[in-house]
Amino acid sequence: MLLLLAIVLLLVMIELRVLAYAYRKIGVRPRYMVAVLLLSLLGSHVNIPLFTVQPHGTVVAVNLGGAVLPVLLSLYLFLRLGLYMRMVLGTILVALVVHGLAQVVPGVGIRVPMLFPPLVAAGVGLLLSFRRAPPVAYVAGSMGTLIGADLLNLPRVAELGAPIVVIGGAGTFDSVFLTGIIAGLIA
Repeated sequence: MLLLLAIVLLLVMIELRVLAYAYRKIGVRPRYMVAVLLLSLLGSHVNIPLFTVQPHGTVVAVNLGGAVLPVLLSLYLFLRLGLYMRMVLGTILVALVVHGLAQVVPGVGIRVPMLFPPLVAAGVGLLLSFRRAPPVAYVAGSMGTLIGADLLNLPRVAELGAPIVVIGGAGTFDSVFLTGIIAGLIA
């Protein structure tokens, strides 16, 4: 039992160091990394209702961990690093690719293949800004995924037939969350 506990503790420590490295590469100081990580994970359970689509009564909400926090972190990186054109162009490219991959699943929501947006974002980051690729990849991946998967598909809410549609919800949360980690590690 002690050996199993030691292995789990070792894996957690390795994971936290990898995450700290990834977040440091995108521009988040290591002392804030745990807060960003915890807020993202805990915020993934919080949906903030925005409006109701009539006549179906579908509630459109925004997820705190899957949309609000990534948007705030992206905005911080955008304003702090001054890579405006690269981040905007990267976001457009990722949004176009993700929109092409997004599937509207009636009764469920919008589904995006989990690994494609982060990999596309890392590639776009490397292509547009080789030396500063991690923050470009993070912003392009987070914003591009939210725009391409969720916002561009809002007019199709009626097709879903779901009682609630969440921007940054389960279908895109994984992609947005993984973007930060993969962007920092690959780029």
